[in-house]
Amino acid sequence: MLFVLRSRWITGEAATPPFEVNRLYNKVKTWFSASPARALSVGFALIIAAGTVLLMLPLSVRPGQEIGWLDALFTSASATCVTGLVVVDTGTFFTTFGHWVILALVQVGGLGFMTMGTLFALFLRRRVSLKERLILQESLNQANLEGIVRLVRKVIAYALTIEAAGALLFTLRFLPDMSVGKALYFGIFHGVSIFNNAGFDLFGDYRSMANYVSDPFVNILSIALIILGGVGFVVLADLAEYPLRKRLSLHSKVVLTATAGLFLGGALLIFVFEYTNENTLGPLGFGDKVIAALLHSASTRSAGVSTIDIASTRQATQFLMVCLMFVGASPGSTGGGIKTTTFAVLIMAVLTVLRGRQDVVLFRNRLDPERVYKAITITIFSFALVMAATMILSITENHMFMPILFEATSAFATVGLSTGLTPNLSDAGKIIVIVMMFIGRLGPLTLFYAVGSKSKRTLYRHAEGKIIIG
Repeated sequence: MLFVLRSRWITGEAATPPFEVNRLYNKVKTWFSASPARALSVGFALIIAAGTVLLMLPLSVRPGQEIGWLDALFTSASATCVTGLVVVDTGTFFTTFGHWVILALVQVGGLGFMTMGTLFALFLRRRVSLKERLILQESLNQANLEGIVRLVRKVIAYALTIEAAGALLFTLRFLPDMSVGKALYFGIFHGVSIFNNAGFDLFGDYRSMANYVSDPFVNILSIALIILGGVGFVVLADLAEYPLRKRLSLHSKVVLTATAGLFLGGALLIFVFEYTNENTLGPLGFGDKVIAALLHSASTRSAGVSTIDIASTRQATQFLMVCLMFVGASPGSTGGGIKTTTFAVLIMAVLTVLRGRQDVVLFRNRLDPERVYKAITITIFSFALVMAATMILSITENHMFMPILFEATSAFATVGLSTGLTPNLSDAGKIIVIVMMFIGRLGPLTLFYAVGSKSKRTLYRHAEGKIIIG
């Protein structure tokens, strides 16, 4: 209303706006532009709102289907936050137009709306302002502004190249199973969706890619896209330049080591836990069991792709998946969670204390204590959010604890794996999950900085005190 009144005054349709309206308008404008975190939050919220409107159009749903505003909002938020949790089946409920709307939201949400905006600015040869660079820095989790536009160019180039390769390979695989047009359509959709760790699919009946559980080509391609989308664009740039530079940054070393350890360790445990489960890996051959375990270990890190029924897995497996989902992908990637670097810093901090040392060291590099404090803050804050969402969902939903915890973690980590609870959520439950997806995509600290403000650095230190720990 404030924007309408002010615009009418600007165009001469109304007299000078009242002082109160003008002052309130300026306050709202100042609040939105006060920090990159706020601009980022508002930007994602506006994209979700636009997606909701588009998905509510009759053109977006198949004849005979109707979608309420809450389901449209849930689907739009899930796509923009690259999660993949669905309350209606994507493949059978939406039309081709609806699918393209979802895919566009996935692309913008995966790369970040500021990255896409910068793409158009570069295309139009427009200079990227300092404010836009600050928002890009926040969006890509960068420590400084140096080379941020150059990084954006690399992000766009790598993303489009990998998506195109994935789409082409999926298309070639789907050709024997469907018409050329449908194979190309499915190839593009799943190439973009899986690389962005979104988890949306078009196969219907909430099956995800169950028909390809024994197909090594589809599984290995999916794993590759998931990992490439989850390690982060900074690491991709480092790997691309490795043949020339012959070295990797500390960040890339930590990300690749943590990713490999979680991927292989998770796959081994899933393989062991589900080996004799007749409803999941039991009926498969040894090689298919290995591939399925590898896929679901990678998928729990933020992708949401599945070839087995998650609801039929054992509770030990589901809890393992909750742990892997909570860790998530890496900074500056298309995935969520507390991130692999945070997990690695926490592990090394614990080992440092156990060894009786003072400095947290990674690859012969000492970490600033501020980095350790930030890792602890993110983890505790994220854990509190997941626990709070789980407790609220335990009140609003009449289900067992494990599926509720699984769904809450999947939403926060923007994973998209589900035990089947999401389609049956109450309206209150849907709103809670939407909020969790939004927080998970932005990051807990980013949202905290958006609604609050960073404390100024103090110029003094308090006297040291001692308390008993342990």
